[in-house]
Amino acid sequence: MHSGASTHSLRFPGTCKRSVLVLQQSRIQRCRRPAGSTCAVAAQPAVQQLTKTDLVQYMRSGCRPKEKWRFGTEHEKLGYNLSDHKRIDYNSIKALLEGLCSRFGWEPIMEGQYIIGAVLDGQSVTIEPGGQFELSGAPVDTLHKTCSEVNSHLYQIKTMAKELGIAFLTAGFDPKWAVKDVPIMPKNRYRIMREYMPKVGTLGHDMMFRSTTIQVNVDFESEQDMVEKARIGLALQPVATALFANSPLRDGKPTGYLSWRSHVWTDVDNNRCGTLPFVFDDDFGFDRYVEYALDVPMYFVYREGQYLDATGGSFRAFMEGNLESFPGEKPTLKDWENHLSTIFPEIRLKKFIEMRGADGGPWKIICALSALWVGLLYDSESQAAALDLIKDWTRADHDHLREQVPKTALKTPFRQGTVQDLAKKMLQLSKNGLSRRGNHEEPFLEPLQEIAESGVTNAERLLEKYHNEWNESVDPIYNDAFTY
Repeated sequence: MHSGASTHSLRFPGTCKRSVLVLQQSRIQRCRRPAGSTCAVAAQPAVQQLTKTDLVQYMRSGCRPKEKWRFGTEHEKLGYNLSDHKRIDYNSIKALLEGLCSRFGWEPIMEGQYIIGAVLDGQSVTIEPGGQFELSGAPVDTLHKTCSEVNSHLYQIKTMAKELGIAFLTAGFDPKWAVKDVPIMPKNRYRIMREYMPKVGTLGHDMMFRSTTIQVNVDFESEQDMVEKARIGLALQPVATALFANSPLRDGKPTGYLSWRSHVWTDVDNNRCGTLPFVFDDDFGFDRYVEYALDVPMYFVYREGQYLDATGGSFRAFMEGNLESFPGEKPTLKDWENHLSTIFPEIRLKKFIEMRGADGGPWKIICALSALWVGLLYDSESQAAALDLIKDWTRADHDHLREQVPKTALKTPFRQGTVQDLAKKMLQLSKNGLSRRGNHEEPFLEPLQEIAESGVTNAERLLEKYHNEWNESVDPIYNDAFTY
């Protein structure tokens, strides 16, 4: 999920013939979202003052032995009406969510009178600010399980979408509709973000209302293992961006970027986004990340079922009782958990690591992202080889990749070669790692191997159609070939 903490709630008797998850409770016992997804949790004002040690220990508590490692896959998609290609509004979202509950046994998540999501067996479906429909998968141990989960979800959604006269686009960015044309979802925290974004960047609303992504969330064994995975994740995230580039169109015409979605993040809010160069410092660890997060401006404090505006203040000030919006009040660990979910770097550290560099795309690409990172980071030999691959990269190298890859993807020059060369190396390491896992997971990499070998991204295929078959119109994208 890319635009802030998600809802979190209690079971409560209610509609859809199942228990209802509601946001109107102030004390929350557990999070129903899967490991690797985000949850906004209500917190009572602190009884005992938190220390920085508490925050560091919260992060450290994510360490787990390798045999208990799991991963979670998330993907978003843009819904549109078949009749006029306009983005779907909340009424369509509501019908989809209620259908998941009544037909397929999901439990609804409610915010006041609105259904805003649903949960089932560790999975959750939620909505982004512009109605992007997101599946956050359950934590699983094999790629076969995550792909089965995605296929089941798409079957359910497509079944109901056909009846509603809607479909879902496989693009990483809305190719046609402006922000003003996108219906706004009834989620209170998005109001706070919507009003704050223009104060700190020019593309925040593009991120909120028009972009989609695929993410995978991975575990770590120790602080040192976290450091290695974070460094590999940050260094090679642009390579994933290149392989998954699928957002070249905006406002009905080319943007000049193959991944406009990735470029958008460079001008959302530099206080909470970016490449985190300190991750490559010798002293990086949980403590250093906590120091960074303490000074990231807050969005909200969640109390008694309400998102209360805390924009501009830091969590450090909150710890000291000096948060301007809540003078004298101190935070809880639940507040810290919420705050971590409103930080948006290229990788995000919580009790796991989120890989955030991929555009949304076709269904076969969804499972490929998890395959890429699991093969690379869940096998010790491949992880060591990846670390060796990036060990002498400079700050200038990292900055070059972050700046140029959204424009030119695999064709981006890098040192004595191109990002295409890097992609082939990365995929080979991942394939080797998957092979050693012994679960016959290597075929999930095949869509990426085809892209890497050809050097042609999905974005470039879209542009070729736009300039030739489609006569420089984006309207033909609204067909079966580009929908789920």
